[in-house]
Amino acid sequence: MSRIKLLTLQILVAVAAVLAWHVLTTVPIGGTTLLPPFFFSTPLDVAHRIVKWFVEGTIWRHLWVTLVESVLAFVIGSVAGVLIGFWFARKPTIADVFDPYVKMMNALPRVVLAPIFALWFGLGIASKVALGVTLVFFIVFFNVYQGVKEVSPTILANAKMLGMNDRQLMRHVYWPSALSWMFSSLHTSVGFAVVGAAVGEYLGAAAGLGYLIQQAEGTFDVAGVFACMFVLAAFVIVIDYLVTLAERRLLVWRPAAAATQ
Repeated sequence: MSRIKLLTLQILVAVAAVLAWHVLTTVPIGGTTLLPPFFFSTPLDVAHRIVKWFVEGTIWRHLWVTLVESVLAFVIGSVAGVLIGFWFARKPTIADVFDPYVKMMNALPRVVLAPIFALWFGLGIASKVALGVTLVFFIVFFNVYQGVKEVSPTILANAKMLGMNDRQLMRHVYWPSALSWMFSSLHTSVGFAVVGAAVGEYLGAAAGLGYLIQQAEGTFDVAGVFACMFVLAAFVIVIDYLVTLAERRLLVWRPAAAATQ
């Protein structure tokens, strides 16, 4: 499928969803709308709120705070996940020793950790970054670990037969094997980094998109809540696109998937 056709279909899905939302919240059926505007707002009210924020400039400060927190959480969590994932995969004994502890930490509910991080690091950026790191790290860690473990034994044996040392094996065998798994996890981690920042802001902050959502909910401003969610969604799409560009750059050697008829 061509990019233009794919983009067209994606836009049509969005238009259909917004149109259905508009009809269900504005067109009365049997004397009342199926979705009460008080609880679901309307697309026009949400669009008006978003435009107002950008025209007045009030959104930029909150966007910047959430961006900094999300990027820091994404970078720190991803780098830590990649390094420790490689280390565990190359050191099976260490992986076996720490395996139950990693699973225990991954099972901890992040919402419970948020107030603890607020106590440890305060209500500034640090607590939001810490929460985002806990969400990003484990996704990247498990994927990189599995990617290194999935190296073809035939390729590994041939590389060793050709005389490759550990550094060359890491660069030419293990790293390419893990890249596909790593970028698969990074696309997911982008959203979790933003979620970590937004949840931290929601629970306690003076700025950020999560803070805006909390303020809007406190005044029953449904249009403001939906407007924040749409801004967050667009925010994630932009960051994910940047990850896609990096993926295309680093995985240029990977053959394209065969197109299905």
